[in-house]
Amino acid sequence: MANFYLVLCVLGVVVPYGFFLPWLLDHGLDLPLFVTELLSTRVGAFFGADVIVAAVALLGFVAAEGRRAGVKGLWAPVLGTICVGVSLGLPLFLYLRERARARG
Repeated sequence: MANFYLVLCVLGVVVPYGFFLPWLLDHGLDLPLFVTELLSTRVGAFFGADVIVAAVALLGFVAAEGRRAGVKGLWAPVLGTICVGVSLGLPLFLYLRERARARG
């Protein structure tokens, strides 16, 4: 499973940034425009709200489950979630948890 989670980490960066980087090159780091475009349609707002709620839930899960399972490096999935999103944060945490289980 650890290798599967690592593959998902790579996909979790490559796929979202494949959409974001062209936008970033066109507009720069224009956060007001980013939020405006994200919320410009009900479907976009739906996905944006869904991801924000999922990210908050993930951060709580990382904190609680990470401590319980003795996972080291919990800062990495937190930073991954903030910088990329749930698509990186979740598989990275699951990978770290698998490593902690393997250590025993």
